[in-house]
Amino acid sequence: MNIRKYMAFIKTVEYASFTKAAEAMNYTQSGVSRMIRDLEIEWGISLLERGRSGVELTSDGLKLLPMLQRICNDHEMLMSLVDSLHDMYSGLIRIGTFSSVATHWLPNMIKIFQQDYPKIEFELLLGDYTEIENWIHEGRVDFGFLRLPANIKLETVPLENDRLLVILPENHPFANCDKFPIKELENNVFLLLEKGAKAEISAIFEQNHITPQVNFTTWDDYAIMSMVESGLGISILPELILQRIPYHIISKELEIPAYRSIGVAMRNQSSLSLAARRFLEYLPFRKRV
Repeated sequence: MNIRKYMAFIKTVEYASFTKAAEAMNYTQSGVSRMIRDLEIEWGISLLERGRSGVELTSDGLKLLPMLQRICNDHEMLMSLVDSLHDMYSGLIRIGTFSSVATHWLPNMIKIFQQDYPKIEFELLLGDYTEIENWIHEGRVDFGFLRLPANIKLETVPLENDRLLVILPENHPFANCDKFPIKELENNVFLLLEKGAKAEISAIFEQNHITPQVNFTTWDDYAIMSMVESGLGISILPELILQRIPYHIISKELEIPAYRSIGVAMRNQSSLSLAARRFLEYLPFRKRV
């Protein structure tokens, strides 16, 4: 490896001696001499003048010395950074996620992880399922949280089955029911969460042959909750997003339960950075059926 030859040259200049340079590098004197000779042959120039009083730089060697010193210093800094990444002293984990996971899962996970690895930094990108899949595929994020199955080929790990619940105003006629009747979904104005959950909700309609009265469509979970609170209609949202909400609404399980499967996805787990792989070990969730 040339960096060893560069270092042999620099040490020989520093000590003005092949023998002392060899001792400093734990090499033989002939080994150090041979490495420098290899450089001279490769480059077609003379780097050192060899004499009884020791070695001295040639004019060409003098010109090359500062650059070779910078190369060796940069290499030392690079190796130090690589070692720090392996030792989990620093690093960056990039995660693609949707709002409910970012709000209710990731803060506590990151807090626990950073108690052990305080210098690891995080970058969170919020998007819908399609955007997150593309970020993973393009390498924009290390891994992402998704609804499973993914639409493109990715390595995935199932984490949780998240119930889909009907949300109602507090004064709704079915506010006190045990489970919300499926057929009542088409007897109420429906507020549709389109971004990220349309496929799940549409599947409920299709499987039960329901045609809802969709009066409003948005990608914002909290806008849906606010409108339901105001009595503008009913909706269906994942249970995860309904934790610790400030709205006066009622949530009910459907008489035929429905779920979304949440998982973590990546291009290839073996190609993740050490920090990203270690963070995945902190996932406390298991798929719940």
